[in-house]
Amino acid sequence: MAHPLQGIKVLDLSRVLAGPWCTQTLADLGAEVWKIEEPTAGDDTRSWTPPDIGGESTYFLCCNRSKESLAIDLKSPEGRTIMIDLVRQADVLVENFRLGALDRIGLGYEDLRKFNPRLIYCSISGYGRSGSRAEEAGYDFAIQAESGLMSITGEPNGTPMKVGVAITDIVTGMNATQAILAALIARSTTGEGQHLDIALFDSAIALLANVASSQLATANAPKRYGNAHPTVVPYQLMDTQDGVIALAVGNDSQFRTLCARVLGQPELAEDSRFVTNRERSINRDVLIPLLASLFEAKPSGFWLAELKRFGIPAGAVRTVQEALSSPEATERAMVVTVADRLHGELKLMNTPLKFSSTPTRFPKSPPRLGENTREVLERLGVWG
Repeated sequence: MAHPLQGIKVLDLSRVLAGPWCTQTLADLGAEVWKIEEPTAGDDTRSWTPPDIGGESTYFLCCNRSKESLAIDLKSPEGRTIMIDLVRQADVLVENFRLGALDRIGLGYEDLRKFNPRLIYCSISGYGRSGSRAEEAGYDFAIQAESGLMSITGEPNGTPMKVGVAITDIVTGMNATQAILAALIARSTTGEGQHLDIALFDSAIALLANVASSQLATANAPKRYGNAHPTVVPYQLMDTQDGVIALAVGNDSQFRTLCARVLGQPELAEDSRFVTNRERSINRDVLIPLLASLFEAKPSGFWLAELKRFGIPAGAVRTVQEALSSPEATERAMVVTVADRLHGELKLMNTPLKFSSTPTRFPKSPPRLGENTREVLERLGVWG
């Protein structure tokens, strides 16, 4: 069966995470992705170790599956000539160079659209290609700080905290993928490509979601709630006799069931201070200690079984290893083993995208630097 993007060709001039995450998704969907790398060192993340496997960066492995690596010096006349030949055959180009860097070597959008007016040219940057900070580089950690994300993450009386992964990079990569797919649909009508301008800062601001909506509507500064929810109560970690669980009571009906069927305390749900979520949110400082004393009386396994039996959303707090080896991850094929010429076989993450009729590609091992240069260029008639 055909893959969703089978036949689409992508030039990946991006490095590190946001751009490679986008192009990896396009590769998962069946696009032919040519990762263009500087010949001496390649993508910055190739040297980001430890951790590593046999000297190869595990960071690089996370966002470059199913691509082909071409080592090309874009600053050389020969490299630019090869790039123009590739552009003529490409549908999409993704880049995250500093503002003006590609224009100076004749590989900017206005240069390349002359050779291929159908080209969709996606620029990913920290602050966008317009505005007073367009020339600045953008890094996830700084963007998390500047966007307000860190201000709402962490314990109430603690310091602002970043998310444990480079979330603004990943979300920006996802946004870039959405934009590219939309531009491909638009091109089917207009016949023309276009320039896409995707920024980490924009993506991070948009990620504030309900917190931003609250700020705009009420002018009340959002607070940090640690592992609790700013609006929904009880929706947080709860200590048990032997550990901790994540409790996510999403509505009043679930709260009544929690109190009456799971905790054996129906009077809690009838208390005027806790009847509705609004009251529970206002009176969380009273309710949570009451619930905490009940959950601390029995072990996590007991509570998780009871919560599941009565349909109350909850979960164990797993380690990364426990999550990756969980039944859910196995049943959904989220971890796969692929053949690899250096390691024999390699465990990789799989795409979360599932299709009934046009399946995603089974992952291929991320490429070594430049290993596909001659093969791809000969296949496309650019070399030889």
